[in-house]
Amino acid sequence: MHDLLPDGEELRRAVRWVSIKLEEEPGLRYQKLVQDAIFKFDLSPKESEMLFDFFRQREAEAGS
Repeated sequence: MHDLLPDGEELRRAVRWVSIKLEEEPGLRYQKLVQDAIFKFDLSPKESEMLFDFFRQREAEAGS
């Protein structure tokens, strides 16, 4: 089924999934959720790093 999705769609779904989980439970750490999302959405190493970077940057901006 993954072959039928456009490039980057699984990464977008992972971002959405982690974001929803963080909204539902603000006390959760994004690192654990990102690790879960990597396996849930079968992300490549490059996509995995992009996902970590996205939430790292988001956390840094929220802390500013």
